[in-house]
Amino acid sequence: MQARLDTPGAKARYAHRKQTVEPVFGIIKSALGFTRFHLRGLAKVTAEWNRIALAYNCRRLHRLRLAT
Repeated sequence: MQARLDTPGAKARYAHRKQTVEPVFGIIKSALGFTRFHLRGLAKVTAEWNRIALAYNCRRLHRLRLAT
């Protein structure tokens, strides 16, 4: 396994896996103001999270479009 991980392609893939997702949750908490779920039940919480993720992605796409 170590020999496989020592190849340049494997190192690049493994480095890509080490990216952190913590900034996304920080932005959702601070910029979007989402600190807790307001609904109960798995289906409702899933729908609420999908809306938050959609809002984050729309915000990010808007900012990326302005940057170009």
